[in-house]
Amino acid sequence: MLKILSVLGARPQIIKAFPVSQSLQKSRKFNEVLVHTGQHYDHEMSQVFFEELGLYEPHYNLEVGSGSHAWQVGNMLIELEKVLREEKPDLVLVYGDTNSTLAGALAAVKLHIPVAHVEAGLRSFDLKMPEEVNRVLTDRISRFLFCPTEKAEENLQREGLGENAFLVGDVMYDASLYFGKVAEEKSKILLKLNLSPQEYLLCTIHRASNTDIKENLAGIVKALCESGEDIVFPVHPRTIKFLKKWNLLSSLEKSKKVRVIPALGYFDFLVLEKNAKKILTDSGGVQKEAYFYGVPCITLRENTEWVETVESGWNILVGTDTEKILQAISDFSPAKKRGNYYGDGKAAFKIVSILERYFPTI
Repeated sequence: MLKILSVLGARPQIIKAFPVSQSLQKSRKFNEVLVHTGQHYDHEMSQVFFEELGLYEPHYNLEVGSGSHAWQVGNMLIELEKVLREEKPDLVLVYGDTNSTLAGALAAVKLHIPVAHVEAGLRSFDLKMPEEVNRVLTDRISRFLFCPTEKAEENLQREGLGENAFLVGDVMYDASLYFGKVAEEKSKILLKLNLSPQEYLLCTIHRASNTDIKENLAGIVKALCESGEDIVFPVHPRTIKFLKKWNLLSSLEKSKKVRVIPALGYFDFLVLEKNAKKILTDSGGVQKEAYFYGVPCITLRENTEWVETVESGWNILVGTDTEKILQAISDFSPAKKRGNYYGDGKAAFKIVSILERYFPTI
């Protein structure tokens, strides 16, 4: 059997990897080796997702942990090279736009191992975002570019990478279709938090452009506290660190409307998403899931790689300006029907089918 080495590091990648790993297991051609870089290392941000999703434990956990971008990518490269030399895979599979994505692709290409990038072609056109740098560089050195949307494929065509691009749909849509039903059966989060559907807002914040800049995080916190809405705010470990650093946590804790809770498992979070009145987020994945489930999304960024959600009228970009956030909370309502931009729920099957067909020619 041919060996595929999959590199994961952050919780969205664990979710994306599930349907692909399932399809790889059904194939008689491939054997998968799973490597976790340790980019997300808290139980709530990593291990709980393997447990809930039923994804088998990684064969390697590099335990790199947090640090600056250069430190993190550098240490991942060192450790990944060791694994690649030992395993000698026929292909390296990477997901999304994290430092783990870039490190996996770089380590592989330096050893002349072909790379496949799942979620290729996305562009926010903002190189100040580390995720954008990771996307662009990973696409440049990948042999297989698996695009989740038509616009992603168009981006690659414009960049001269169309020959390696394949429009397959979004593996996160695959996962959302499957796990959305499972989550409703297993999660008791609404009962636990005494929430009723459509009577609360859900908020997530984790991007460095929001957490690391005091004025930006303060603008968001002020809007949450002044909205008058019941808001559930599962706090990312990174975010809690900066809420404390900028002395903003106390404002949230004093608010009678904002409920700050620890980061949640996948099933609990999906149920909160599906039943929210509106979602406020800076996460690309959450923007998509809001769209999948028909929940209006207020994005706390100036741009997004998931432009379809905005163009369809279900997502609005407000940045961190308090007044813009408050206005969106009060007035934003989808103006159009949702289109089918993310495939048919069979992206993982298509990815594996393409690899089965092309693998002998690599």
